[in-house]
Amino acid sequence: MTGGLDLALLVGAAVLLVAVGAVRISTRLGLPGLLVYLLIGVIIGEAGFGIRFDDAELTRTLGFCALIMIIAEGGLTARWSTLRPVLGLSAALATLGVAVSIAVVGVAAHLVLDVDWRLALLYGAVLSSTDAAAVFATLRVLRLPPRLVATLEAESGMNDAPVVLLVVLLSSTVAAAHPWWYELLLVGYELAAGAAIGLAVGAAGRWLLRHAALPSAGLYPIAAVALTFLAYSAGAVAHASGFLAVYVAGVVIGNARLPHRQAILGFADALAWVAQIGLFVLLGLLVSPGRLGAALVPALVVGCALVLLARPLSVWLSALVSRSSRQLGLTGKTFLSWAGLRGAVPIVLATIPLSSGTPGAENLFDAVFVLVIIFTLVQAGTLAPVARLLRITAPAEAVEIHVETAPLEQMHADLLQLDVAPGSRLAGVHIDELRLPVGAVVTLVVRDGAGFVPGPDTRLRTGDGLLIVTTAAARDVAERRLRAVSRRGRLARWFGEDGRDRS
Repeated sequence: MTGGLDLALLVGAAVLLVAVGAVRISTRLGLPGLLVYLLIGVIIGEAGFGIRFDDAELTRTLGFCALIMIIAEGGLTARWSTLRPVLGLSAALATLGVAVSIAVVGVAAHLVLDVDWRLALLYGAVLSSTDAAAVFATLRVLRLPPRLVATLEAESGMNDAPVVLLVVLLSSTVAAAHPWWYELLLVGYELAAGAAIGLAVGAAGRWLLRHAALPSAGLYPIAAVALTFLAYSAGAVAHASGFLAVYVAGVVIGNARLPHRQAILGFADALAWVAQIGLFVLLGLLVSPGRLGAALVPALVVGCALVLLARPLSVWLSALVSRSSRQLGLTGKTFLSWAGLRGAVPIVLATIPLSSGTPGAENLFDAVFVLVIIFTLVQAGTLAPVARLLRITAPAEAVEIHVETAPLEQMHADLLQLDVAPGSRLAGVHIDELRLPVGAVVTLVVRDGAGFVPGPDTRLRTGDGLLIVTTAAARDVAERRLRAVSRRGRLARWFGEDGRDRS
């Protein structure tokens, strides 16, 4: 008994260390990390080291636990000031967009693959959800306008909720006993109730964390993460959407001024990495490589219908019903159409019909696995060139650094990092010409690997890295000013540039 546990711990620790090291390698090669983790799972599985694993029920359970953590981290790190303007479009993409995607992919699968309507709609439902882990990991390394990033991240955080409900309904034989309008009302109730529960748990958790006076700083991150899991379980017990409850609770808690807030965010980020690695490796273990060859054609058929028809149509129809989409413009909507990344979520969702014994579920799982690998390589690898082609890259965006610094918390301040990228008009500007608001100051410049404290007459160069300390009240104004100078230089105000995100 002890020997088996020791061996399991040895294998688990080795896999985790290899996966952590693979992050750096995949970044250098430009490959999405999730594909490396899937490959690790396949290598140690039945076709590699011979570890046999075929428990779809356990995979679904552990996959849901991992998704809770990934979605919670996305909510905790989402800034409400950035999220609020795009909430309408993100909600439309997560509801109307999902419905459009299911319909288009379902019709294509029924006509081309010659499967029955139930299985065809399952193809559409499983693939209609963008993946939170893939979106968060990929978009945060690209220089994109905050509005686009917020739209995609909020969509991926919200669309899991309706999709899980629909996949469960389509996989269940009980669903056929109810009329369509009943199922529609049920989905609406679960989403509304999930959002309400998330708000309640988030508000209560925010108050508790502010007033609890816990004896150790390490208890605050544990309590914050436990609150997001409480939101999920409360939603599940109330027959509401637990995933939506998790995201909403995360946003409410993450945007509060909490004790040891940076430690909370850092802890959630670390747990989300562990969840991603464990989830992708487990999914790689579950797949049988010998069956994947037969799934190539169905994967390409369904994938092309998804990427070339369903996703663009869902984006443009959702944009028609959302006022916030007017500020995106043609290029923004085009990028949204291409950036609907799929990842672990469709594979996890495919385990639901697989564990339910739905006819054709094994072929569905294999096709989804192949599709995720191929189209993740294609889409994630081309996001940066597409952004440059559409001219929507953001040359200067300050990002928050998650460092535990008690003095900053006591002063209600944040620490931001800004890189002077090629093409940014910040190059050649003196520090005093930035005209940052009162409460924001450049404290350090890193140039050619060496750091120094800048003076008012320090001239910025391409490749410089800046550390900026700003109070919470001055943060948004400081970010807009930096964005404005990066676009039009020191005379930004003369040209009417206010730095607001109009992407």
